[in-house]
Amino acid sequence: MGGRTTRQRRAVLRGLADCQDFVSAQELHTLLVRGEDSIGLTTVYRALRGLEADGGVDVVRDETGGRLYRLRPSDGHRHYLICRCCGRSRPVDAEVVERWAASVTAQTGYSAVEHTVELTGLCADCAPAADDHGREPEPPCRWKPEHRTDADRRSRASLTPGSRCALLTADQEPEAT
Repeated sequence: MGGRTTRQRRAVLRGLADCQDFVSAQELHTLLVRGEDSIGLTTVYRALRGLEADGGVDVVRDETGGRLYRLRPSDGHRHYLICRCCGRSRPVDAEVVERWAASVTAQTGYSAVEHTVELTGLCADCAPAADDHGREPEPPCRWKPEHRTDADRRSRASLTPGSRCALLTADQEPEAT
């Protein structure tokens, strides 16, 4: 990857490597600071922009349009299915999308074509059960403060055992600085 390999960039890379799911710049900053890395939020944003430009991270948008980041695997670009409720993500086989993008590129004569495909849904843990009338109620997002239970807090904290992502527990929202 290009760019200078500064102490801060190494910290951002370590932080991303510790997260199994996508994370916002603010969440990553909070995790790094709580993990005793001295780094500013602006520096986290700068490092993430550099990593994105270098192809080192995958980027998706959350429901409000905010950017979420995940370290890109060494085998390259991936597409993900992301839970709209808890944010859990999983890579999906999207070879058909890649073939389609290559076909469009060839048919149109364009070059350096990029694409974004975002798939969202509700994971099995967050999906509500249908009621007696077959209607699916709006799922209470288990990670929103008003719907959290002690079991949810323990579950969220255990999603990434041993990682610094577990430091951001359900009650600790990222701090803006």
